[in-house]
Amino acid sequence: MTFLVDIMVTRFPVLEDEMVFSAIRAQGAGGQNVNKVSSAIHLRYSIPNATLPDEIKARLMALGDQRITEEGVVVIKAQGSRSQEQNKRAAIERLQALVDSVSVTRKVRRATQPTLGSKHRRLEGKSVRGQVKQLRGRVRSGEGA
Repeated sequence: MTFLVDIMVTRFPVLEDEMVFSAIRAQGAGGQNVNKVSSAIHLRYSIPNATLPDEIKARLMALGDQRITEEGVVVIKAQGSRSQEQNKRAAIERLQALVDSVSVTRKVRRATQPTLGSKHRRLEGKSVRGQVKQLRGRVRSGEGA
């Protein structure tokens, strides 16, 4: 049985002015440039100082994500590309995806009463199962067993 849940998505864009970027040397492949060029990007984003709604800030702080420090600073390291600009773009996209993940609000489910027919079907099924289990018992003969 599947249930459809209405999901309301509101997009809250993160502002690049609130981000702090620092270029660092990347790990891994890069040939001769890996030790000379700082192509990896560290993105730092302070949740308490952000212009996001308070509800979104609270949800971000409540996340158990290892990228969020105790002070509420999101630290994202992007080093997938050899280009500093592509790594910067990737870090911003990851931050936006993190904010989008907490901005999804589910529609509140209101409990409903079961119908009379469903109650009867449930009780009928229980009695049938009870009879099946009762028939599994030891067979007793008519004379002193």
